[in-house]
Amino acid sequence: MRIVASVLLGLCCAHWGARSVQAGTMITLDESMPPPEWALLERRLLDAHLSVCEEFIERYFDSRGHLLCVERWGGDDGPDDAIENVNGWPVLHALGADDRIYELYKKVWEGHLRQYTEAKTKHVPFARDGMYYKEFPVKMDWLHNGEGLTVFGLQSLSDPDDVDLRKRMLRFAGFYMNEDPQAPNYDPEHKIIRSLFNGSRGPLMRKATGLDWAGDPIEVKGRFRPRHGEETYAQMWAHFKDYNDIVGDHPLNLSATSPALHAYMLTGKEKYKAWLLEYVDAWVERARANDDILPTNIGLDGTIGGAADGKWYGGVYGWSFTVDVPQEPGVVDHRNMVQVGLRGFGNAHLVTGDDRYLDVWRKMLAKINSNGKEINGAMHYPFMYGDDGWYNYQPHKYDRGAIELYYWSQKAEDRELIRSNEFFEYLEGKDPGYPTRVLRRDFLFLGDKLSRMRAETTTPDTRLADDPMRYNPATIRHLNQLMVGGLHLGTGGLPWHCRVRFFDPERRRSGIAEDVASLVQSMDADSVTLELVNVNPSESRSVIVQAGGYAEHQFLSVTVEEATTMINDGQFKVRLKPGAGGRLTISMKRYVNQPTASFPWDR
Repeated sequence: MRIVASVLLGLCCAHWGARSVQAGTMITLDESMPPPEWALLERRLLDAHLSVCEEFIERYFDSRGHLLCVERWGGDDGPDDAIENVNGWPVLHALGADDRIYELYKKVWEGHLRQYTEAKTKHVPFARDGMYYKEFPVKMDWLHNGEGLTVFGLQSLSDPDDVDLRKRMLRFAGFYMNEDPQAPNYDPEHKIIRSLFNGSRGPLMRKATGLDWAGDPIEVKGRFRPRHGEETYAQMWAHFKDYNDIVGDHPLNLSATSPALHAYMLTGKEKYKAWLLEYVDAWVERARANDDILPTNIGLDGTIGGAADGKWYGGVYGWSFTVDVPQEPGVVDHRNMVQVGLRGFGNAHLVTGDDRYLDVWRKMLAKINSNGKEINGAMHYPFMYGDDGWYNYQPHKYDRGAIELYYWSQKAEDRELIRSNEFFEYLEGKDPGYPTRVLRRDFLFLGDKLSRMRAETTTPDTRLADDPMRYNPATIRHLNQLMVGGLHLGTGGLPWHCRVRFFDPERRRSGIAEDVASLVQSMDADSVTLELVNVNPSESRSVIVQAGGYAEHQFLSVTVEEATTMINDGQFKVRLKPGAGGRLTISMKRYVNQPTASFPWDR
């Protein structure tokens, strides 16, 4: 192993958080080694996606990139579900999969915007002129708006300089910063988003109806299989019959900070960061004023519970939102969605590194769990709150958002609330066979999805927008964990939270270099241990290692075989000789740089 400090590419900076002190540092790994099984599995799984993704697109999309389905508006099978069929594809490419996967995603995204701008409702009033307006949902809640922006929010991982990407992201952020007179979603005086339903045509300032949520009437039994199990349109409507009280603000709307975050990382313009923090800070104060519990309704006058008869727990998706299941008489479902609000606190933490944004969630978890009680000899903890106090007690602590909280904080106190997590247990040295086991499993899973896709019999006129989702080839959960130490993304337009990230300097693209495999072996608050292997026995490979998904972290030093070099930068380069590999123990400080979407060679 050799460590080479090349010519300095940037001036030394006097303050902490400088991106480039020794930007040319290179580490050369020249010790040959037989490729580990995990490395061969990882490379094969990355490469295997291409043909399956191509077949998926050929089956479910036409030459325009339109999804071959019955286009509908609604919370069951609306526009958000249509684009979710390619969830994971931008991250798959950013990990190192073939460029063709990104090209196919772009084709589908552009087609999706055209398709749902042209698609119109007959009965839902605000979507009669198009379900999308200005390339954005006209009015919908952020559980669904966020799902529909999941892939677009990650497009910058592959091409942050794309002109249309920048225009759209700035436009979308502007819908919540009062930059578009047709979209007065935000009240800057009271620092609220004025309705649970919001979008490019502004907020819905009346009670919502089952029609607003369920979309136009449609034939169901014998033709479609809605995800909630409904057999008639009447049941689809009844699913949403109590989804009425949407006026006022709700923690769901904290997801609306994601476009502003991405706009900030694309442009560096402070106004996007300022609005993001202004809105999240308002919610920090609301939790403090409500005994550390995030309220689920803020009235138009800014008061807690002001649009829900003074009830801090009221409103659609609120703490007391328990509804009937129409297809199962006598059965109720508890649909409190306050946990979606964590996205906004995570966004604020990303741009500040300030633990107080995480402390809001930490305190809320503690407060809820302090209301635990013994039932049948065992402790149970509440998940809902209504007129009679806490209810829906479960035999485990309230832990929604606990995984994200611990991932960001790396504090032992936050780890204690997580019941079971195989990835964290692997990082703690308790399950060394985890990488090989889950990568083998993912091969079977990918093959199973392909087989089921080939066997399914829907046609475009018997297919809902979310039907192909179960066959989406992108199998990225474990690749994301093992390659970059990444947090599972889920949905919601979130940024890519990962400990390290790779770029290919030869091909000038995001993603690990061809033939190179990576494995995060451990990580804590101040370090990450990473193994890199070149499985090509005849050609060298180079890779740039970046600190975090958006260079928000800072590397301090790298140790290989007891030889340490100081880095003090957001990146360094590794040169791997043919068949060579090695383990890098990297010390670092987290969340000390302003996040940016730009690539290393453009900073």
